[in-house]
Amino acid sequence: MKIKLSIFFLIFFSISMINASELIDLINSYTADKKALEKAYLVRESETYYNRLFQFHKGWNTQLKAINFNDLSTDGKVDYILLNNLLKKEAYQLSNKYKAFKKVVHVSDFAEPLYTFIKERKRGKEPDSKKLAGDFNAVKHILKLKTEALKKAPFENWMQAEKAAGIISSLQYGLQDAYEFYFSYDPEFTWWVKDAYAELNDALKTYREFLMENYKKESIKDDGSGIIGQPVGREALIKDLEFEFIPYAPEELISMAEKQFNWCKDEMIKASKEMGFGNDWKAALEHVKNTYVEPGKQPQAIKDLYDYSVNFIEERDLITIPELAKETWGMIMMTPERQKVNPFFTGGWEISISYPTVNMGYEDKMMSMRGNNPNFSFPTVQHELHPGHNLQFYMNARHKSYRRAFDTPFWMEGWALYWEIALWNKGFPQTPEQKMGMLFWRIHRCARIVFSLKYQLGEWTPQQCIDMLVNQVGHEYANAKAEVRRSFATSYTPPLYQMAYMTGGLQFYALKKEMLDKGWTEKQFHDRVLKENFMPVELLRSCLQEKPLKKDFKSTWKFSTDFN
Repeated sequence: MKIKLSIFFLIFFSISMINASELIDLINSYTADKKALEKAYLVRESETYYNRLFQFHKGWNTQLKAINFNDLSTDGKVDYILLNNLLKKEAYQLSNKYKAFKKVVHVSDFAEPLYTFIKERKRGKEPDSKKLAGDFNAVKHILKLKTEALKKAPFENWMQAEKAAGIISSLQYGLQDAYEFYFSYDPEFTWWVKDAYAELNDALKTYREFLMENYKKESIKDDGSGIIGQPVGREALIKDLEFEFIPYAPEELISMAEKQFNWCKDEMIKASKEMGFGNDWKAALEHVKNTYVEPGKQPQAIKDLYDYSVNFIEERDLITIPELAKETWGMIMMTPERQKVNPFFTGGWEISISYPTVNMGYEDKMMSMRGNNPNFSFPTVQHELHPGHNLQFYMNARHKSYRRAFDTPFWMEGWALYWEIALWNKGFPQTPEQKMGMLFWRIHRCARIVFSLKYQLGEWTPQQCIDMLVNQVGHEYANAKAEVRRSFATSYTPPLYQMAYMTGGLQFYALKKEMLDKGWTEKQFHDRVLKENFMPVELLRSCLQEKPLKKDFKSTWKFSTDFN
């Protein structure tokens, strides 16, 4: 019996190692090293932090170059390319942040004694408490002089002001950590520094708030929407697309999205006719919005939609959904504050339900219910749960988890969007209202590509983006405004995030067609994708098809945009 078990485990181990990469330990070390540095260097907006990160990337580039690429397996070569790309992307982003930092670093030229205190705290050096209190008091007075001087030289724009304020915020964070390390544990420190620190912290807070508003107001170009962002420009978009291995120019992607958009609009008119509204798709959409459930009934509606989608998928044996994954997902309710930025439910390990609370005004309540009606939610419950984000998270934690370092929305959001396309083609919606719900979100994802890229290219204003979502997609105005604000005026979404949904979905759909042509089943394809974990879809294609790979891999895959 022991011999049989030994043979079994040997076979199992051999099979499990077939797709093992030689770079697992290297990538795990990179992730751990980066995490350790970010924990050690709390003051992120400082010369010390930037210099250490530049040194870190230089060292890792040296390590990577020492590896013989040609001796690696296909998986190893894929991981080499992924890590090399990540190092280049992070170095590029770090360089841009550092350039912005250097333009405004003079706002902290008083802070050397504070940085010294923060640095020495890491090794627990006993401070000269009397001198430190004096330093704190001196800096407090310097801040008043700095404020008066900077009033005469405002920053060029709000981005510089925000960066300057970020330097002070970062300093405060490090200062608080150092202060709390000694406070109450060291009697002399506590006696001397307590009041001095409180006064300095208040002064830094006032100074930070001043910096945030100290820019030339004529640099603000508010188009009436109240949303102030900053387009990154064509050059930056192209660079970001290169890092994502997307071989298309922004203008080509807009043209592709417009083609998808027109297809969706034609299908919406078909569904409108089925509902008896003729060509008036907006009237049909209004009808669908009013199919909302009453307050308190949304969680059950979400559960019913989840059951329907999982049954539909499992009856067709499209993918493996582990029983533990089905057992362990859960629900939470989204706060009213978060709903102002994200008016629709989101998902992952749990589904966050967006629906009215008692303290919302009448209009906000109606917009929330109408925007989250069951037919609009019909294609997105499975997007957030199974086989979408929840299943992705579940599998990412269990298969090639080291590749989580290569997180990309084209894989994460693209996969979830791909299922909306695939299920539509399999007859997932049964009623014209369900079809309209699916099409509403599909056309929304097309619109995201158009409005986000046109904004980042400097061709559209935020108000034009809002108008497109209201007039051409059918959003409630408040929901459209929240969507645009989330896209351009928060740190939530990088420039390519909004276009990653449909673009990644089309990549997955094109790749599936290629794999089916090679004799794979849909279930084989779907299960394998989730076991490969994060990576740009073109590299996933190379991995699945075991294509020859070069060290200086460049994107060439002109994936099909035919999704029918």
